[in-house]
Amino acid sequence: MPQTTAFTTPTIGREDELARLSNVLERARSGEARAVLIAGDAGVGKTRVLDEISGRAAAAGMTVLTGHCVDLGDVGLPYLPFSEVLGVLAADERFAAVVAAHPAVERLLGGGSDDGGRVRLFEGVAGLLADLADVAPLLLVLEDLHWADQSSRDLLRFLLSRGILQRAAGGAPTHRLAVLASYRADDLHRRHPLRPLLAELVRLPAVERLELRPMADPDVARLVRGLRERPVPDTTVRRIVERAEGNAFYAEELLAATDAEAGGVPSGLADVLLIRFEQLTDTAQQVLRTAAVAGRRVEHDLLRDAVGLPEDELESALREAVERQLLVSGDGDTYSFRHALAREAVYADLLPGERARLHGAFARLLSGRGHRAETAAERAHHYRASHDLAEALAASLEAADHAHRLGAPAEELRHLEAAFDVWSSVDPGARPSGEGIDRVTLTLRASAAAAHAGESHRAVSLTRAALAGIGQDADSELAARVRYTLAGNLISVDNLTAAFAYSSEALALIPAEPASRTWVWAAATHVMAARQVGETEIALRVARQALGIAEQLRVTDAQADLLISLATLEGGGRRTPQGRTRLKEARELARRSGNAPVELRALFNLAMGCFESGDLEECLPWLTEGLDRARRAGLLSSPYPLEMRYLHLLVLYTLGRWDECLRAAASDAAVLPTAGGYTAGPALNVALARGDFKAADRARALLQGPFDWMATLVAGIVLTDAAALLGDADEAVAQMRSTVAALTDEVGTPPDVTVRLAALALSAVADSAVDLRRTGDEAGAGRRAQTAGELVELARDVAGHGDDGIPQGPEGQAWLARAEAEWARAVSGADAEAWGKAVAAFDYGDPYERARCRLRFAEALLAAERREEAAVEASAARETAAELRATPLLERADALIRRGRLSGSDDHATSLLTAREQDVLRLLALGRSNRQIGEELFIAGKTASVHVSNILGKLGAASRTEAVAIAYRRGLITPEPTASG
Repeated sequence: MPQTTAFTTPTIGREDELARLSNVLERARSGEARAVLIAGDAGVGKTRVLDEISGRAAAAGMTVLTGHCVDLGDVGLPYLPFSEVLGVLAADERFAAVVAAHPAVERLLGGGSDDGGRVRLFEGVAGLLADLADVAPLLLVLEDLHWADQSSRDLLRFLLSRGILQRAAGGAPTHRLAVLASYRADDLHRRHPLRPLLAELVRLPAVERLELRPMADPDVARLVRGLRERPVPDTTVRRIVERAEGNAFYAEELLAATDAEAGGVPSGLADVLLIRFEQLTDTAQQVLRTAAVAGRRVEHDLLRDAVGLPEDELESALREAVERQLLVSGDGDTYSFRHALAREAVYADLLPGERARLHGAFARLLSGRGHRAETAAERAHHYRASHDLAEALAASLEAADHAHRLGAPAEELRHLEAAFDVWSSVDPGARPSGEGIDRVTLTLRASAAAAHAGESHRAVSLTRAALAGIGQDADSELAARVRYTLAGNLISVDNLTAAFAYSSEALALIPAEPASRTWVWAAATHVMAARQVGETEIALRVARQALGIAEQLRVTDAQADLLISLATLEGGGRRTPQGRTRLKEARELARRSGNAPVELRALFNLAMGCFESGDLEECLPWLTEGLDRARRAGLLSSPYPLEMRYLHLLVLYTLGRWDECLRAAASDAAVLPTAGGYTAGPALNVALARGDFKAADRARALLQGPFDWMATLVAGIVLTDAAALLGDADEAVAQMRSTVAALTDEVGTPPDVTVRLAALALSAVADSAVDLRRTGDEAGAGRRAQTAGELVELARDVAGHGDDGIPQGPEGQAWLARAEAEWARAVSGADAEAWGKAVAAFDYGDPYERARCRLRFAEALLAAERREEAAVEASAARETAAELRATPLLERADALIRRGRLSGSDDHATSLLTAREQDVLRLLALGRSNRQIGEELFIAGKTASVHVSNILGKLGAASRTEAVAIAYRRGLITPEPTASG
């Protein structure tokens, strides 16, 4: 067989880029893991640069592994580039022991699956790469990320953000590893799925981006001359440089086209490619047409069987194509097109019938090799393109099964949807048969895949499609199942009235007697829907009835589900010891039945019960158990695990374990890129509290797209708090009100978070009222006080009733205490007693909010001339702010300590004016009255008057105005900057 290197021409004009990549390799060899994302337009030279740097890495003793992404249309083959890499490793005896040490990766080699889900697979791949890097420095090259399937993108995100680039504790070196990944920048349209991943990755400290820009004209000229042994006429070089526009591939193809007998240079690259292609013999053209249908890469045996040529003729044709650099040979007797554009041009030039015939040939050949699960996606692609829709349907369903076993719900969903696209075009007798293979049941399966992939709205639309597909004579149990599934999905997107309507229909379709599993589950769903719309009596009645039937039928998982609902409905709910006892019983029943989703619901409610009762530390073990169970079941993207991830981050944030919260959020986002607010929320709170006001922009971005309850909640908190910190009372109130309106359910019940949002908005309103009162605008201050009254009334109402009609727990009551204190400040000024209550309320375990309240408490104590107590509170607030690195709060604490003279120091004692007199003089220059000066400096109005008299005497001024003028002349004060200045 002919063998050749991928490139025989020199690498020109990329010295800087190669030097930068060589430095990355050097750092990787010394133990500093790095990654580079290499961007460039098609044909600009990405593959050439990667080939050159791979050669240098191999020469330096590094192990080089390369994986390619392939364009398979709208559906992808999960983890394809990584499967290619692992296939090479598995075939090499040198790495057998390392591969064997990571059995989880066998799933990518067709070795089956366990119940560990995608996280175990991700961690297995990361561990394998780390172990390989321990044997010898490793270079992992991934080409054409713009064609990567979603699972490959998710795995890459995990590897770069968590798996292999993270630095160990104490600053120890990372792995001896480098990752180079290329993609076509000109293929990334605005909605391309790779764009958000790239935006995430380039923010990581160990990841950098390298853009291959068009080559300079002198470099293109050097390249053109270097491609030929004989001299190239100057006129030809100039024309090629002009037309190539810095693209190396254009230049090469334009030069090759100059040999065409037709003469001239075509204006489009496709024409150039085809002219070069047409220079081949008929046999070589036939081989390339066939190879183009196979894809970018094709095995020799598969190509031989598809083209149907004798071996010697095939080899001759391949040699011709390789020598013309249209094909390059690779490992494992494979051939690839020199560039994807070449393959695309040849493929586009095929006649429709010719294209369909060749796709059919490849489909049949792949099927003849046995229905290997890993080839199902390729077979489905070829069958669709060959218009053999029955086989395409069967292969798509097989590919969906494979994706399901791999823990790739997004790919499973796409394969199922591809099956739906051809379903109606396939004769019913030719469709696959078997249990669960009907349009309605498959649509329900697709809705489950959508839910597991975090696409709740898609899950709803798919279940609606299943409902539309049920005929008049449909089985009543199936009709009920579709309706209660739709109800459950609608609850997940907060369409509560419709959920209750569908659960009611489901329950009405089948009688309670004789007892049946379907009725029990319809009832269990109806209980949840009834509770959501405030129909508590209906929920309790149906739950108690259904629980008895579930016990009678021994449907233990439904029994567990109903016990969970009753635990939240009866007595004091999940916050009480009785409620938690019932939830623990439900967890055990669900565990014994093997129903992971119900077990997860029980664990989530146990964690929430702890949180709502203020037992934050006790909350964490339940969350750890729940997330571990979800990981083992492959359900990390389903609703309750998402809620648990958010709650886990929220508990860490509330406890003040902010760095741990940020690490956990980054880890969650790497594994669950579509989780949005569930993994971003508390981390955004940390960023904002530490002075990163761009967190508001990131929060606002969560609101793009369809309505998402959690994203709206997260964004509302961040945007309201950001407006308050920036002193924009109107914006804070607007954000608070719009968020509450968006989250209020269809029966008019505001969300629990209303209390927190009201308190945050009230802080801005109170600040504004204090400022207006200080400047003498009593009317403006009165309007602010009226707004404050409206907000505190809303907070009181929600905190007193909550979602279940019972008062909120310690967290809600703490936020209410803060709201009451802010309201008092807005109406009549700082109230030390109210702020003391707020400080005490947050003592349940929220150091940041307690510190914010302590600072307000210190202000109120200063105003009441209780200086020693004020100093204690201000110092404590400052200490917490410093520990948390909450910069804005720290600055406010320092400012209060300075203005209130709480530190006991006087840095200006030797100046003409004392420090206090300097403060008074500054306010005099702003036109403040004695009363206003006293309020701002926390001193009595009479004391302020004394300071003013002292200033006039020291400066020899007859009036306040003259004193300010003298102070300006002597440089004792400087003019305040104006808005325009």
